[in-house]
Amino acid sequence: MTRQFHLFDEDRTVDLAGDLRRFAGYGTATEVSSVDGVPYFINEFWTSRQRQAHRIHEISYRACFKPQLPAFFIERLSVPGDIVYDPFMGRGTTPVEAALRCRVPYGNDTNPLSRIFVEARINPPALAAVQSRLKQVPWDRFSGYAHEELLVFYHPETLAHIEGLRAWLLEREARGVLDEADRWIRMVAVNRLTGHSSGFFSVYTLPPNQAVSVESQRKINEKRRQVPPFRDVAAIIAKKSKTLLADGGPNSAESLFLTRQSHETDAIPEGRVTLTVTSPPFLDIVNYEADNWLRCWFVGVDPRDVRISRHRNVDDWQAFTRSTLVELARVTRPGGHIAFEVGEVRNGTVRLEENVIAAAKGLPLRTIGVMVNDQAFTKTSNCWGVANNKGGTNTNRIVIFKREA
Repeated sequence: MTRQFHLFDEDRTVDLAGDLRRFAGYGTATEVSSVDGVPYFINEFWTSRQRQAHRIHEISYRACFKPQLPAFFIERLSVPGDIVYDPFMGRGTTPVEAALRCRVPYGNDTNPLSRIFVEARINPPALAAVQSRLKQVPWDRFSGYAHEELLVFYHPETLAHIEGLRAWLLEREARGVLDEADRWIRMVAVNRLTGHSSGFFSVYTLPPNQAVSVESQRKINEKRRQVPPFRDVAAIIAKKSKTLLADGGPNSAESLFLTRQSHETDAIPEGRVTLTVTSPPFLDIVNYEADNWLRCWFVGVDPRDVRISRHRNVDDWQAFTRSTLVELARVTRPGGHIAFEVGEVRNGTVRLEENVIAAAKGLPLRTIGVMVNDQAFTKTSNCWGVANNKGGTNTNRIVIFKREA
């Protein structure tokens, strides 16, 4: 990969605040203001257009940010070979983008699904290997099914193939023979379980980043007068794999992925990380168990055992953020940076960046400012009836810290 221009000298000094003030990449000048002495930099810092990033990012996951967000910081605040980290990695946008840019990807998430999404894409198999492995799956032996309740989502033959593939992958994992091709197939299958087009295994349902309950799907079927059609599981996996691998993929000789709480990452040595780009859970907005019950079933995980942080009280959320920042201060090298993305929640009445800044008080973290990426909503948000500057999470609001010596 060709090394791109960076905004710092060899001694790694960088005037990020100055760069944000001067930024005019989309034809508009940055608006600069101040709140309680903290500078705010407001502009459109990356494109709002759909599918402008590497194809391997095209994995559906609830409440994830665009690859352009971590890319903005990775290119300015790190060089190839540096460790880039995300303690709430979700679908893996930060570590995958870091790997694509020749950085060393580190990631953590208490959600075990995250490692399934991330590890398969850090060193992806060749498309030919995926196609070959799909032919080795004994599809003709998958004729029955045990979970009749799932017929509200799937055609009987499709459900038989899903259950058969699930059992086949779990058996290979138990024997310790699950390889790159298997992990890739599992990752794609998890991502194709439910959705709203023929590119998914299911009949029409909600977008693929969340699964409705069996009863809710039954009501959707009745309202739409629909019956689950046959879907070719192997063909859908092969087609999605071809799309994801169309641009190639990263090849990381070194990486580290954990399934821990964000403040319990002892496996990361002190002062090792150059840059963290992350976005924590926003209060109680996402219900993990309700959204991921079907995905967890497929990979053999009980969602009730997953310790996802949900805080209705802002003070509790701030304390949770504080514990995360304490750990990030430990693992970040002096001079390294943290980009901590939050959003406007509860119709803009809660501005979590203020709580993040308060949570960092007394830590060796200097607040550079708050970067506000202000854009019109894309079709994904519009489908939920959310208009820009009216509701939901309207902007990317990133608190930027620098680790002091």
